[in-house]
Amino acid sequence: MTETIKSVAAGAITSSAAGQSLPNSDHASALRFITCGSVDDGKSTLIGRLLVDTKAVLQDHLAGVTKSGETDLALLTDGLSAEREQGITIDVAYRYFATEQRKFIIGDAPGHEQYTRNMVTAASSADAAVVLVDATKLDWKNPDLQLLPQTRRHSLLVHLLRVHSLVFAVNKLDAVADPALAFAHIGAALHKFAQSAGIRVAATVPVSALKGFNVVNAQAGWAGYEGPSLLQLLEQLPNTPADVALPLAFPVQWVEKFSSSADTSQGRRVFWGRVAAGAAQVGAQVQILPSGQLATVAQVIDHARVPKAVNAGLSAGITLDREVDVSRGDWIVAAPVAAQAAEDDFDTPAASVPWPASRELTATVAWMDNEPLVPGRVYWALHGHRWVKAKARRVQHRLNINTLAQEAAEQLEANAIGQVELVLQEAIPAAPFARARQLGSLILVDTASHATAGAALVN
Repeated sequence: MTETIKSVAAGAITSSAAGQSLPNSDHASALRFITCGSVDDGKSTLIGRLLVDTKAVLQDHLAGVTKSGETDLALLTDGLSAEREQGITIDVAYRYFATEQRKFIIGDAPGHEQYTRNMVTAASSADAAVVLVDATKLDWKNPDLQLLPQTRRHSLLVHLLRVHSLVFAVNKLDAVADPALAFAHIGAALHKFAQSAGIRVAATVPVSALKGFNVVNAQAGWAGYEGPSLLQLLEQLPNTPADVALPLAFPVQWVEKFSSSADTSQGRRVFWGRVAAGAAQVGAQVQILPSGQLATVAQVIDHARVPKAVNAGLSAGITLDREVDVSRGDWIVAAPVAAQAAEDDFDTPAASVPWPASRELTATVAWMDNEPLVPGRVYWALHGHRWVKAKARRVQHRLNINTLAQEAAEQLEANAIGQVELVLQEAIPAAPFARARQLGSLILVDTASHATAGAALVN
């Protein structure tokens, strides 16, 4: 089993990044990753170790977290007074550092169950996730040991949010009597869980955030592991690929007006936003949703106002060939494509709609409000930049994070994950989240308290 875990840790990442060579550090894309897991698994300490060992911390900052000659690495990210008083992470803290190979943006997510909403927020924009597992909290001598609920919950959320790469880091192995045996048993339990949940794991690596083993520098042979260090693994992880191959989908965020312009050959407004799918390019036939009006793209400019085609994931300004009523929250999407009719067919076939609008959705919901989600209640739903009313019609089932079974449920409590039928006040161009991240995600907000209540991923 130890040999199997070694091969997973050393070889899986090679296959996941095959064919992707990193450019020079000046041009390398920054990797956004989060650390998550259960309470006191050492997430903040791990990030502190990464920052210190890569020389990314100024001496005066380091001196501020050193007492009696001992450096509290967790304080490098736990900056809130409540966090320092209680010794826990409450909100997501972002830190930046770079190596000769790559730049990194780290999100330190809280481990407490009541702050799961903060973890979901951080994971929604991450390229990778490092899920920490505290070896001292588990029955590591038992080959059939049980993982902690938060380890399961965070791993499932990372998977549901389509975070591209997941790495398990087994921490605090320096505090157990037999690190190699503990890593073998915990690694096997993680592999079994991931396999049953359909989670693809990039690597499993043993670390000691406190002592620095296998965090930045590889500790050959420690815990029976001969693979790369955690940082070496992170340097090779790919960024999340943008949905470039899909038809155009563009949520309008801001409308720039040039009403004083005398040029009437095209529209006199620029619609700004970030391309959600496909590419914005001149000459493309588009449709405005929800109005359904058709137009042609007359001009596309990038964030620096340079005329050029803009791919998914990047900001763009779009000008249409004529004046069309478009406001913040509207979508500019690829126009329907007329179907070819057979010569002996008297009926005109329906056009193919790249992004059909719908009022009824089935979604996987990660519930984050203290008030449970109950059928019949109305919430605000944010899709792109558009707000619509959404009613929960029925809870189909709730996911048991321990057994991964789908259980019957009439409501979703705080931090539960389940499948819910939603009915919207107006149709939106929602797509399955597995196909398009931006079009397949919604945020549910309580209409009374205006608190973020849940994250919905369209099925």
